[in-house]
Amino acid sequence: QVQLVESGGGLVQAGGSLRLSCVASGRAFTNSVMGWFRQAPGKEREPVAHIRWISGWTYYTDSVKGRFTISRDNAKNTIVLQMNSLKPEDTAVYYCAAKYGLKYKSDPNEYDYWGQGTQVTVSS
Repeated sequence: QVQLVESGGGLVQAGGSLRLSCVASGRAFTNSVMGWFRQAPGKEREPVAHIRWISGWTYYTDSVKGRFTISRDNAKNTIVLQMNSLKPEDTAVYYCAAKYGLKYKSDPNEYDYWGQGTQVTVSS
C-alpha cells in the first residue's frame, strides 16, 4: 500500500522559514515525479514545487522561485521542501503528491498518490 506522509507545517511570521517533509512508502518512486501542491481557502489546488526522482530535475511556480527549494533523499525515500522568506500569501494546506512517469504535470488530477496535507500559516 502506497503512503505519503507529510510533516513540518505550522505557524510562522512573515519572513520566517519552515521545512516540510514527505516520506514515501509502499513502492519504488524511481520513475516518478513527486512534489508539493497547496490549496488556500476558496482557491484551487495549485502546484508549488516538483522534482523528478531519477534525475533531480526541479520545477517551481513563479511565486516561490528563489524562496523555496525542493530536494530528495534517496536513502530515506523522502522529499523535502525548504521554505524561506515566507509571505502571508503562502498560507495554505500543503499536499505531497506523486505520479507515475517522468513528465511533469501541473494538473493535480494527473497525480496518483496524495498525502493528508499539512497546514502552513504565515502571519503578517
